[in-house]
Amino acid sequence: MLVATLPEFADLWQSTLNWCPSEQERSQFQAFYELILQGNQQQNLTRITEPSDFWEKHLWDSLRGVFPKVTQSRLSAIDIGTGAGFPGIPMAIARPSWNVTLLDSTRKKINFLQDASRSLGLTNVRLLSDRVEQIGQSAGHREAYQLATIRAVAAAPVCAEYALPLLKVGGLAVLYRGQWTEEEAIALDQAVQQLGGAVEECDRFETPLTQGVRHCLYIRKTEPTPREFPRAIGIPTQTPL
Repeated sequence: MLVATLPEFADLWQSTLNWCPSEQERSQFQAFYELILQGNQQQNLTRITEPSDFWEKHLWDSLRGVFPKVTQSRLSAIDIGTGAGFPGIPMAIARPSWNVTLLDSTRKKINFLQDASRSLGLTNVRLLSDRVEQIGQSAGHREAYQLATIRAVAAAPVCAEYALPLLKVGGLAVLYRGQWTEEEAIALDQAVQQLGGAVEECDRFETPLTQGVRHCLYIRKTEPTPREFPRAIGIPTQTPL
């Protein structure tokens, strides 16, 4: 199978994120793209496969959520509902000093990412097939991370209930959204107050190639999350805060 080459767009990386991938990182992005295309033949990983679309909507979008907002050189991160590995794999490639846990409840996707991480030589990735409601109550994961990312998973209050219990006090949750409304902002504020956090910023931006509107919500954990959160499997989505 003839695989297209991802565009480099070095100037766009630099002008939008004040960062540019090294030759090795570009090579890893390309290899991951090829692995995704191969994996798509066995399971539905992503419909976004055209090279410039993949660059913009998966690679650039993944890193736009954390660059330059998150500046620590070393941290422990968890990507909740990682799916095909976004934003977790691009983060692990671009920040090799970060320890990145990829969480998904679908075992086949975690198996794919395990093979992909090994193929890409990523030693800073840990894979976890489980429900976030369960690991949020687990001693090994609750209040264990400095960064939690969650992209295209559920309504914002549900995402906050998933993410905040996993964060240490002072940690940051990044919610990747498309459109964003005032009603959603009010609902998120109310949920976050119950979870021991505060919405620090709502960042509206446009993607560099197609000018699609995106939002990233940054939630700072300000105090320990009450023990009852996250609630049991299915409850957060059925009855959002």
